[in-house]
Amino acid sequence: MSPLQELLADVPQVGQVRWIGVRPKAREAMLEVEAVEARREAGLTGDHSRPGPRNARQVTLIQWEHLAVVAALLGRDAPMPPSELRRNIAVAGINLFSLKGRRFRIGQALLETTGWCQPCARLEERLGRGTFQAMRGHGGITARVIEGGIIRLEDAVSVETLETISDPQDNDARQGWRARLAGR
Repeated sequence: MSPLQELLADVPQVGQVRWIGVRPKAREAMLEVEAVEARREAGLTGDHSRPGPRNARQVTLIQWEHLAVVAALLGRDAPMPPSELRRNIAVAGINLFSLKGRRFRIGQALLETTGWCQPCARLEERLGRGTFQAMRGHGGITARVIEGGIIRLEDAVSVETLETISDPQDNDARQGWRARLAGR
């Protein structure tokens, strides 16, 4: 394993669930809960997300620490309430971007990262001009449920052990750089 692969594979931080919310119906207010059931291929009980194995957005997570950043970019003094940003789980203490291509455990549930959670135009409509730009790079991640279980406030968020990690974009960039050095 290369030094970069070792660094990518090693995630020593353990996060913590700071907030949980579900939306019974699209465009309705988030309901803050203390615990929720994560269901395999179906997402969170009580959330309107579309169930099914192909749904890559069964659960959305946001970095707790980014709530203050987004607020600052919008000129607000207090951190954004997680419910305003329409994500299911706010996590502190672990960089969500380190979960790219990984499986991670929250409480009893095992989830798998499926992508980045990009901001949408609805946030701009709901929270005002500039929200879309403030959220770029701070929107969190999307995930699917691999093993169901209960997720509670203050549950640990830990990354499953990974022997090797392969990021095709990073690998392609390194290979291209090496080929140029070799004069190919």
